[in-house]
Amino acid sequence: MITLGIESTAHTLGIAILKDNRVLCNLRDMYVTEAGGIHPTEAALHHKAIKYSLLNRALDETSLRVEDIDIIAFSNAPGLAPCLLEGMNLARELNEKHKIPLVPVNHCIAHLEITKLVTKAKDPVLLYASGANTQIIAYEGKKYRIFGETLDTGIGNFLDKFARDLGFGFPGGPKIYELSLKSQNFIELPYVVKGMDVSFSGIYTNLKNKIGKYPKEDLAYSCQETVFAMLIETAERAMAHTDKKELALGGGVACNSRLQEMARIMCKERGAKCFIPENQYLVDNAAMIGYLGSRMYKKKKNYVIDINPSERTDDVEVFW
Repeated sequence: MITLGIESTAHTLGIAILKDNRVLCNLRDMYVTEAGGIHPTEAALHHKAIKYSLLNRALDETSLRVEDIDIIAFSNAPGLAPCLLEGMNLARELNEKHKIPLVPVNHCIAHLEITKLVTKAKDPVLLYASGANTQIIAYEGKKYRIFGETLDTGIGNFLDKFARDLGFGFPGGPKIYELSLKSQNFIELPYVVKGMDVSFSGIYTNLKNKIGKYPKEDLAYSCQETVFAMLIETAERAMAHTDKKELALGGGVACNSRLQEMARIMCKERGAKCFIPENQYLVDNAAMIGYLGSRMYKKKKNYVIDINPSERTDDVEVFW
């Protein structure tokens, strides 16, 4: 079975083609800025402008035609509504012209499923750290339950906001990481963990007030050390609570080498396994949408073809 995956929840438009569980190509094009953050309408216009050229690239790379595609899976939740609409519109256009079945896919759950596929993790706790999402997820009772999450903003959006205040454009997380490598001078910051939940708004205000009073690289280093320690603490607590012996990382922020290092150290100390897929599967990508969509399609359910920007991970019944 050949599946076309479409990812468009936020800044990235992704197109992937899979044959059964094998990824044939996994292309992406990202909306970026030189200053300021992501603007949903502008990001959607970016997706609209490049969607057919990216699709044609994928078809050329795989030597396939649209007529060879058996199903189309698209990200319908959660995300920025204008961006989600562009992905769904592309799926619908192809469906209307070629009568290819459509499957709507939850972006957050797709991160977990592709991680299990490529790392061979069996039953992990997922530390999902991305722009808008920060969740500690594990499977219990036919759903992927959220055992902990951010109480305000996502870790990626927090890092991007701080980077903007330092004068960088979008995405800002990689710039914070590069700055952090120039310092090991730790400045104490608020550390906000509440059970298995975290909060970043107070830390952001504290950091913003310190700009100009401390070197940027010291603030970047201290920022990462603080907030990543918070994420690892809550992930470890979830592992203890669920008695699971595997930790997996997902989301664009999980590309950060320092967060990966801290996760590996924690797992080693617990005698647990740490699974980290390669970066192309950590960031927003269409391969994960296509893979989960193909699994869902095999169950032959009737799907509502629409977007759901606020759908939560634990709203979805895991039936596949």
